[in-house]
Amino acid sequence: MISAQRYADAVRPVLDRLVDTQVEAVDRAADLIAAGLRRGGVLQAFGAGHSEAFAAELVARAGGLVPTNRLSLHDLVLHGDAPRDVLADPKLERDPSVAHQLYALAAPQPGDVFVVASQSGINGSVVELATLVRAAGHPLIAVTSVEHTARVTPRHPSGHRLADLADVVLDNGAPYGDALLPLEGGGAVCAVSSVTAALLAQLLTAEVVRRFHQAGEVPPIYLSANVPGGDEHNLALESRYAGRLRRTA
Repeated sequence: MISAQRYADAVRPVLDRLVDTQVEAVDRAADLIAAGLRRGGVLQAFGAGHSEAFAAELVARAGGLVPTNRLSLHDLVLHGDAPRDVLADPKLERDPSVAHQLYALAAPQPGDVFVVASQSGINGSVVELATLVRAAGHPLIAVTSVEHTARVTPRHPSGHRLADLADVVLDNGAPYGDALLPLEGGGAVCAVSSVTAALLAQLLTAEVVRRFHQAGEVPPIYLSANVPGGDEHNLALESRYAGRLRRTA
């Protein structure tokens, strides 16, 4: 029978397995991010659909890294000149041309590092953005389901998947189709990729901070805006990246 307890019981081993199997990949990704931030770079995070949750977990949050930007399909309207109704297209993330607009709006600098999340890793905007990032020489970290992406056909004209283009691949541990609990008669319920993505985001943050500490440096970390002095602390750090950090929803 489907229940909250059954889901909790199913999630725990997925999280344990992720921690056990992704140590090396997290280390390599943290090396890339820390090196980029030391060069004055910014961490650019993108995810479409529910993978936006991964980018949100990394960017502009209490206890997180300050030099971060969240790229989103909404940027086409918020920062670009696309009409609002473009966001009503349920297949927008499949359009490779979208990636060119997102990349241009991000206006990345040479030291920037990109992390791109996609459960399937096959949609046009995701793969095209990864292609642009790689061509520009930015380090690229992919967060995807290795099981899922291996079982589906790429939608990008190149035939590439996100994982094919990344310097480091972080496996989010989610199964094919994302949902964990099988239903009688077929199908499944209760997705897990957002849960594992949040864990990966925090593992990355912890390892980047560790590298700063090992080098005797103070990492640029947000305080909660809802504690005394939080606003002042955060604004002082953000001022180091004037004009490079976007903090719109």
